[in-house]
Amino acid sequence: MSKKESFFVNRLKSVGYAYKGAILLLKTEASIKIQFVIALIVTAAGFFFNISYNEWLIQLLAIGLVMSLEGINTAIEEIANFIHPEHHNKIGLIKDIAAGAVFISSVFASIIGLIIYLPKIF
Repeated sequence: MSKKESFFVNRLKSVGYAYKGAILLLKTEASIKIQFVIALIVTAAGFFFNISYNEWLIQLLAIGLVMSLEGINTAIEEIANFIHPEHHNKIGLIKDIAAGAVFISSVFASIIGLIIYLPKIF
């Protein structure tokens, strides 16, 4: 029987796996690369326009939500492809619903960006 690892060691391993997953997403998924570039642009815009503390909070939450949902969407697609590699209508529906969640968050994140930046630009 092997010695049980400590809670701290397990948490460190979990963080390592999560970091590996985030890097894998950024290296392999075109959509998250685009979202990451957009996140960098709006972050730079935040510094340029000197947005408020609350605007930073809302902007960062929007960025985190979109990118997190994109990761979940990618995981759902990978699971679906693993379970049923050939085309199947139900798998297609599942993938579309997951992609729809990313789309909804992206639309609202864009609206948030417009609310924050349009008054500063005009």
